Order: sequence, then C-alpha cells, then structure tokens
Amino acid sequence: MNKFRIFLNIALPLIIIYEWLDMFCFAEENVLSTRGIASLKYFTILSNFLEAFACAWWLYKKNEVLKYVASVSVMLTCIVVIVFLGPLFGYRLMYAGPNLWFHLLVPLAALFEVLFLVKRSYTKKENLYAALPMAVYGIFYVGNNVINGIGQRPHSNDWYGFLSWGYPIGVMIYFIILAVTYGIGFIIRKLNDLYDRDR
Repeated sequence: MNKFRIFLNIALPLIIIYEWLDMFCFAEENVLSTRGIASLKYFTILSNFLEAFACAWWLYKKNEVLKYVASVSVMLTCIVVIVFLGPLFGYRLMYAGPNLWFHLLVPLAALFEVLFLVKRSYTKKENLYAALPMAVYGIFYVGNNVINGIGQRPHSNDWYGFLSWGYPIGVMIYFIILAVTYGIGFIIRKLNDLYDRDR
C-alpha cells in the first residue's frame, strides 16, 4: 500500500478542518469569507469538506469513487476561481488566508492523487455522480435567491454574483458550470486512463 497516499489522506482532512476553524474564528468579513457557521454556505467549503470525508472514508473503506467525486468538486472550485471569481473580485482576495488551501492547494493535491495514485478506471456513470454535488448545490443556491430575494451586499444571497445580470443569465451560468463540472470529471477520467495504461 502506498504510504504516501495514506499520509495524504490523513493530512488533507486535518488541514481542511484546521483552515476552516481558522476561517470560522478569525476570518475577515469580505466577499467570499465569513466567520462562523455561515461559511458553510460556500461551495468551496462544502467541496473541501467532501474531500475531507472522502479521504477519511478511503482510509476506512478504500472507496475510490467518492475520491473521484470529491476531486472533481474541489477542482471545480479551483477553476471557477481562476476563470470567474478571480477576475471579478481579485486574485489576491481569492487566495488570502485559508482560501489559499481551499481554492488551490487542496484541489491540486486531490487532483494529483486521483491522476497518479489511483489504480482503477472511472466509468461514465461515475462521471455523472461527480457532477451531482454541484447540481444539488446550484438548485439550492438559485432556490434560496428566488425564495428569499437576492438582497444587497454584504448580505446578499447571491454571494458568488452569478445573478448579477438577472435570473435568466444566472440560470444559464448554472448550466454552464454544471457542464464544466462534468467536463472536469471527463478530463480527469481520461487522463487517469491514459496514465494507467502507461504504468
């Protein structure tokens, strides 16, 4: 058994919990950083917790599917920051404090593990599973804004700014992100197959 992989799956949950507690207690209140339990509204935090749980579950059950699903979720947060949120709010803010881990380092570690340390292929069905966390989150995100209203910053329910151009554009962004999520899973799946053939 790969000792480095065991170490990685022990270290990542500890890092994620430590960085979240740091955010929970000491985070500066800004666009995408909130103290207390309210930080759990962010897909970034939820996807990192999914990764932490996937690590713990892998140590117990060696479940590779959940590791794949979690890696896609955290990579989505990484890519959305690079492509959308970074230009919108500034990269310095996106990588400040715990967000350096949540937006960049944990996703890259999860990607490295799935690509280079996993000795199995993933299926098309599992690729669909990988898009499920984002699909569910997006439904609740849009639903919350429809029910409670968008509101005004800093207390807006549209904390990611996806509805800044109205609901039709916001819903379109949702489906684009859903497609991107599936695409991330597809690329990871194909790269995993490619590397697996070379081993």
